[in-house]
Amino acid sequence: MPTIHLPERCGVMLLPDCTLFPHGGLPLYIFEPRYRRMLEDALEGDCFFAVARLLGEETEDPSSCVAPVGTIGLVRASREQEDGTSQLLLHGVMRVRFLEWMDDRSYPHALIEPVVSVFSPEAQAVAAMKTLRGAVEDAIRMLPEDVQAGVFALLDRADDPGLMTDIVCQQFIHEADLRQELLEMDSVGSRIPRICEYLRKASAAAEG
Repeated sequence: MPTIHLPERCGVMLLPDCTLFPHGGLPLYIFEPRYRRMLEDALEGDCFFAVARLLGEETEDPSSCVAPVGTIGLVRASREQEDGTSQLLLHGVMRVRFLEWMDDRSYPHALIEPVVSVFSPEAQAVAAMKTLRGAVEDAIRMLPEDVQAGVFALLDRADDPGLMTDIVCQQFIHEADLRQELLEMDSVGSRIPRICEYLRKASAAAEG
């Protein structure tokens, strides 16, 4: 992450009830002419564009219909079809706040600033990760062992609470409003109780 230089502005794909987290993957089918142009510009440049949650009907002023925080992603793979559409995989890189929407492109385009996640106090990071991992273990204990092993392998990649929360949110949080709420939380410590509560309720509903 420290070695990646984010652009000051980028194209933004507006999607209803879609929230991408950093370190998550999002497969996309690009077919609208405006987004085909956006992808073309991204591939000719730094390969970045952002994903933002569309709130209701799209209007001419994105600030009135788009969530204030989204995720900038890096195009990891893109395959253009004969009809000009494309299949691609976007890898989430970092939360960004949309500062100003520009009108100089045929697609949504915004000035952005990085949103830095913070966990405090640092001394409690290991305990927080154990708490979150325990909640995930409880939530998936009824799944086949090979599936559980895959989940644990994913969690083992996390070396800090922020990364672990993003992995869990991307994979296990399915409520659109809660996903956006968690994306907008700067405090990693505030995310963990909300995630654990969701996992506990989801597990109880599945067993009941």
